[in-house]
Amino acid sequence: MKLNKSAVVSVVAVAAVAGYLVWTLSQPATYLVQGEVEATRIDLSAMISARVSETPVSVGDRVAAKDVVVRMQSATLDAQLAAARAALDVARANRDLTYSTRPETIAAAEAQLESARSGVTLAQSNFDRVSQLQGDAVVSQASLDQAANNLTAAIQSQAAAQASLDQSRNGASPEQKAVSDAQVKQAEASVSQTKASVDEMIVVSPIDGEVTTRTAELGKLFSAGAPLISVVDVDHAWFTFNLREDLLEGLKVGQPLKARIPALGDGSGQIDAVITSINVQGSYANWRATKATGDFDLRTFSVRADPVAAVAGLRPGMSVLVDWPATVRSGQ
Repeated sequence: MKLNKSAVVSVVAVAAVAGYLVWTLSQPATYLVQGEVEATRIDLSAMISARVSETPVSVGDRVAAKDVVVRMQSATLDAQLAAARAALDVARANRDLTYSTRPETIAAAEAQLESARSGVTLAQSNFDRVSQLQGDAVVSQASLDQAANNLTAAIQSQAAAQASLDQSRNGASPEQKAVSDAQVKQAEASVSQTKASVDEMIVVSPIDGEVTTRTAELGKLFSAGAPLISVVDVDHAWFTFNLREDLLEGLKVGQPLKARIPALGDGSGQIDAVITSINVQGSYANWRATKATGDFDLRTFSVRADPVAAVAGLRPGMSVLVDWPATVRSGQ
């Protein structure tokens, strides 16, 4: 018996559709998840108020770490630095004066000591002579006592002259020296502090990257902390996805992913990436249940994935697409 040709075609079509449905149901469920390319962005500013005097780079320029991106000027800070350095010179001069004594003063003290020593020698000789004569009953006891007093006075004068010479040679007291040393340190700290503020007028990039924003313009006055220029590390971008917690089953740090970047076209193919962090977001990012029963609030997690290799043309803000495995589809 011959079968109707159209019936045969219908049977084959139904069988094909059934086979496709069976194959589809046997495949793991996936979601197309959209993320975003992100990169480290640094907004550079100065810690002082100053006026822009030079802008060596423009938006779109590549810069290396330690490259100068903005120069500023401040006549007030320059004057403060000059005053601080002058105060340091004065403090150092006072310290040198405290530690030193004029040679003429030392020479005079040495002469006084020599005179006192001569006086002691003379008084000792006179005392010895009077003592000898008193033993021979030639002079009185009063003369001997007078000679002894003269000798004692001469010895004390010598000690005083020696102390005066030591003071001349040593300079001021230890306490005075400590004060002068502290004043020098205080002046040095003032210079360092002002110098640090002056150094802030030269803004350098801390990283290799690309200039994405520049608000600094010649002659413009900026207050302390105001953003001057932004540098983005476009060479080390990563992918960020925000997922509800019911999509995190089986997900772990170190897991590989295949990502697609629509902005790079089909030529970029599948980009290999690795999950590097899974962090919960704040309560503001929760998914709220709308049913009275059967549903519950779900937290949102931020998942970061880093490309295994550098991707040419990757820019912050580009969309990232990933076929995300999911085992729970109901209620989505």
